[in-house]
Amino acid sequence: MSERLSDYDFDLPRELIAPRPLAERSASRMMVVDRAKGTISHRAFRDLPEFMRPDDWLVLNNSRVIPARLITDDGKTEILVFEKLSDGRWRAFARPGKRTLPGAVIPIAGTTAHIEEVDASDGTRIVRFGSEPDFERCGHMPIPPYLGREDDEEDRIRYQTVYAKVAGSVAAPTAGLHFTPEILARLPHTFVTLHVGPGTFLPVRTDNLEEHKMHAEEFEVGTEAAGTINRAKRLVLVGTTTLRVMESLPPGPVHAGAGSTDIFVRPGFEFRRTGALLTNFHLPKSTLFVLVCALAGSGLMREAYAQAVRERYRFFSYGDCMLIL
Repeated sequence: MSERLSDYDFDLPRELIAPRPLAERSASRMMVVDRAKGTISHRAFRDLPEFMRPDDWLVLNNSRVIPARLITDDGKTEILVFEKLSDGRWRAFARPGKRTLPGAVIPIAGTTAHIEEVDASDGTRIVRFGSEPDFERCGHMPIPPYLGREDDEEDRIRYQTVYAKVAGSVAAPTAGLHFTPEILARLPHTFVTLHVGPGTFLPVRTDNLEEHKMHAEEFEVGTEAAGTINRAKRLVLVGTTTLRVMESLPPGPVHAGAGSTDIFVRPGFEFRRTGALLTNFHLPKSTLFVLVCALAGSGLMREAYAQAVRERYRFFSYGDCMLIL
């Protein structure tokens, strides 16, 4: 498989990007890609239990999205925090650049933001707030820019999984958005936590995949989850964030603990723990599309995405899903 980003491009009609979720979480379509048979079939997400084997366990990411996007009252300056460094100090993106240079003091979200540093390599800022912002009252949900709209009250509910528990993400683990409490209760499952960081928003800026550096993301595996994972015959991973946790763990039995991961899953990656993957449909030329090509093979995945376009599947965060067996 290719190490060139340009080989992971495909044509996607704009109208296939789902701007809003369906009325029912579990009403999405589900494409099923069988790697062993090389087949593609078209089902509904509600059919997921049919594909679970005895002693399969779902592994899901229970990170909760915080309303991390802060906007000044005049709407001219925006700060998106994504990593808490200490009390009141965050790593963040900010725009416009001229208003958010080191030394700037910005009234925002009921407090003041002091811009301490700018990282020239990626434009991120170190921001010190006069007092911790009230994210729940003043923050906006950081829905992806490709949705082409501002967030609203519906996003506070729907851009969050029903099992979200541990606050810390700035993007939803979107494969989990399809689950309802009723469907989840029917399936053996356990949770890990990975706080989804800004890599979700950042484009790959080099055609040579070896030169791309992923942002590190914090994760945690609890004692109960570690025991379950060790007993499972096959792990059905819900979302690429969960896959990154599982594939970042060292070989051998899984132990409870916390860590961080910056792995970039691309061609040649050796999958050790991924039995099956439930995921949404991803952006062209994105690290996530490269990941699914590495897992299922670029030829089969290109055919799957071509069928998804022909069959008018809904793409991206609020779209339909794919089960890779």
